[in-house]
Amino acid sequence: MPTRRKFLRSAFFIITGGIFTDAFWFENFFIETKNFYWGNTARDTPNLKLVQVSDLHLQKINYPIRQLAKKINNLRPDLILITGDAIDKASKINLLDDFLNLIDKDIKKVAILGNWEYWSGVDLAVLDIVYKKNNTELLINRSIKYSFQKATISITGVDDFLGGNADINAALENHSESDYHIILNHCPQYSDRISETLSQPARKNINVDFILSGHTHGGQINFFGFAPFLPPGSGKYVSGWYNAVVSNQLSVVSQYLQSAFGKPVMYVSKGIGTSIFPVRFGARAEIATFNL
Repeated sequence: MPTRRKFLRSAFFIITGGIFTDAFWFENFFIETKNFYWGNTARDTPNLKLVQVSDLHLQKINYPIRQLAKKINNLRPDLILITGDAIDKASKINLLDDFLNLIDKDIKKVAILGNWEYWSGVDLAVLDIVYKKNNTELLINRSIKYSFQKATISITGVDDFLGGNADINAALENHSESDYHIILNHCPQYSDRISETLSQPARKNINVDFILSGHTHGGQINFFGFAPFLPPGSGKYVSGWYNAVVSNQLSVVSQYLQSAFGKPVMYVSKGIGTSIFPVRFGARAEIATFNL
C-alpha cells in the first residue's frame, strides 16, 4: 500500500509539474506557425504571402520575441498584418519600436488597434509615428490598397469594438476594388456586425475574402476546445476558422461556405502574448500565414 500511495503521489506531482511547465513556459515560449492556402493556391505555385501577428502584449524583447522576428524575416511575406493589442501599457511603446526594428524594413506592414491600446492610454499620434517609421500603416476605420507584382490587395482596418469606435461603414468609404480584400477587426464579436453590413444592398458589390481577428488568446486556458473565460468582445468565437472548412493535410481554406452562409469567413488568432495572467494552457501562441 505505501508503494502504491507513493506512486500516486509521484504521478500527481509529475502531472502537476508538467501542466505548470506547459502553462507558464512552453505555450508562451514556443510560437507555432499556422499555414493556410486560400482557394486554388497550392504550395508549389507562386502566391501572395501574408503573415498575421496578433496580441503581442509586448513586455520585453526576449528570446521568443527575437525568434519571432527572425521567423517572420525568413518567411519573407509580402505584407504583415498586425491585428491589435501590440502593447498594453503606454510606457511600452519603445518596445514596439524595438520589435519592429528587428523586422526587415522593406516588408510592408499594416496595423489596427486593439482594446488595450485604448485602455492603457497609449498616445495614438506617437503610436502612428512609430508605425510609420517602421513601414507600417495604422488603419483606424479606413481602407488601403497595396499593389504587388503578383496581385493587388485591399486591407480594411476597423477601429476597436471595445475601446474605440468600430465603424465598418466608415472603414469601407475609401475601399477600392482589388484582386483580394481582407478586413482586420480586433474583437471577433464585431464581425457579426460586419457581416450584417456587407449583406445590405448598398454593400453587396464589395467582395471580402476573409476577416482576421484576435483578442481572445484562444481563451488562454483551453480544455480540449472549452475556454472557461473569454474577454468581452469575443462573442461566440474562440480561435481558428469560422464558416470555413480547413483540410488538416493541405490546410486549404474552402470558400464555398462563404456564399452558402452569405457572409465572409473569419480566422481568429490565438495571438502571441497574454493579458491579466501570464499563462497559456491548450492555447499555444501562434502566427498565421495566408497564401493567396
